[in-house]
Amino acid sequence: MAMPSKLKGFNLFHNGENFVGKIPEVQLPKLTRKTEDYQGGGMGGPIKIDFGQEAIQMEWTAGGLMKSVLQQYGTLKHDGVLLRFAGGYQAEDSDTFDALEIVVRGRHTEIDLGTAKPKDDTAFKVTTAASYYKLSINGEDIIEIDFVNMIEKINGTDLLQALRTAIGL
Repeated sequence: MAMPSKLKGFNLFHNGENFVGKIPEVQLPKLTRKTEDYQGGGMGGPIKIDFGQEAIQMEWTAGGLMKSVLQQYGTLKHDGVLLRFAGGYQAEDSDTFDALEIVVRGRHTEIDLGTAKPKDDTAFKVTTAASYYKLSINGEDIIEIDFVNMIEKINGTDLLQALRTAIGL
């Protein structure tokens, strides 16, 4: 019987800065397709029409005051912040680890410093909206989405190549 791979440890990098030990939690980006129901005459029921990827965001918690994160708030470039999540996953029936890497480029859209109370936890939450997303496992690119350049690669196949060609890009 095969066992599922579970996250055994992770690290987060912010513009190349190593945040080891400083990030207690990361809400990894959710991937959601934008769809609409369509049912034409003679169809027995609706189908979902795919209109591409919904917005992507990554939410994470900083364990305490981190000046370098706050300094990135309000960056003028859509991809002014680079986040890299590196996670080690292992199944209980294996002695090897799988490396999951998620790279997000975007900007911080929300920083919630929480409640200020002496001698209480000073963790704060950050929401980063992505204009670029890439998920790799053991160095193999699985999903890459680049909104600005209209690229959507799944398992090495660019699903938007034909559309870019059709519109002259």
